Amino acid sequence: MAASMASQAAARGLRTATSKHILLDKPKYTWLSPRRWLNLQEYQSKKLMQESGVAVQRFYVADTASEALEAAKRLNAKEIVLKAQILAGGRGKGVFDSGLKGGVHLTKDPAVVGELANKMLGFNLTTKQTPKDGVKVKTVMVAEALDITRETYFAILMDRACNGPVMVGSPQGGMDIEEVAASSPELIFKEVIDIFKGVQDDQALRMAANLGFKGPLQRQAADQIKRLYDLFLKVDATQVEVNPLGETPQGQVVCFDAKISFDDNAEFRQKDVFAMDDMTESDPTEMEAAKWDLKYIGLDGNIACFVNGAGLAMATCDIIDLHGGKPANFLDLGGGVKERQVYEAFKLLTADPKFTISPSVPVPRHEGSTTITDSHVQC
Repeated sequence: MAASMASQAAARGLRTATSKHILLDKPKYTWLSPRRWLNLQEYQSKKLMQESGVAVQRFYVADTASEALEAAKRLNAKEIVLKAQILAGGRGKGVFDSGLKGGVHLTKDPAVVGELANKMLGFNLTTKQTPKDGVKVKTVMVAEALDITRETYFAILMDRACNGPVMVGSPQGGMDIEEVAASSPELIFKEVIDIFKGVQDDQALRMAANLGFKGPLQRQAADQIKRLYDLFLKVDATQVEVNPLGETPQGQVVCFDAKISFDDNAEFRQKDVFAMDDMTESDPTEMEAAKWDLKYIGLDGNIACFVNGAGLAMATCDIIDLHGGKPANFLDLGGGVKERQVYEAFKLLTADPKFTISPSVPVPRHEGSTTITDSHVQC
């Protein structure tokens, strides 16, 4: 049953923890995370990395075509990469409603950057992870393009079994790490980090060696690993994933791309980081749910799921699917729910035009799950 929910989650571009379980040799449970969790644009993640001394490409951010052109000139690079900044993946193969194909472009001519940016900014980019009409691009990143002679994978993440953070790496980077774990598990390396001592020199060097860095590059990679762990702690991250952590022909170790996941519970002390949250791409219903501390994810079915407890919500959605129905949402009230939250949760569901509730059928009181169909309320 979990597989059916996993497929729906993937179709909506929701995050799962499947990859973590594969990498850490745990059971392959699948869980849903509300998209209201902080998601940063690529340039924002790279800015945080840059501030922590992590090696990234030189880059500028532009909101207009003229700014993009000026940024390209300031870079004075042999080759420039222009990237549309949206939260969805698959930008390189996306299509703009301006007619431009691809949200990522390489060029050696700064003048071309301005022309491309003019066809990106203010237009919708549609990828396999965006809504049907795409997402409007408001910002582009203009960066120095570097050649990569070798790609590796590196991540730091929290692991409950180890009661703390774990480093995970592979010399096979630049591709889905799940595929590497499935086809070549011997190429997945991990190091448990003592939360009190942090990453030790021998651990960092051993991981760098396992990633395939040799000679002076091994020490350089180990230094980058330690700096990434410093960032992990500094911003209260639950995961810092770098894919690829690359090696250049000039003998540099560079973090070419990164995804950072944050602990929502640390928002009170990470105000600067959470202030970067761009809510313009968020679903309005999910944003409204977040105001009341409700975990809501819209799905594509017509039977609503409204429960107290994420595990029960998953089970209810799976049961609906098992019997031929399609869950329309995932709505978890969570522990310690208050009366007003229940009221607001019902408002969210009844506001959806897919659902109608017959006034002749009372809402039953029940400790288990409650589902609202398109014609009535039932336990």
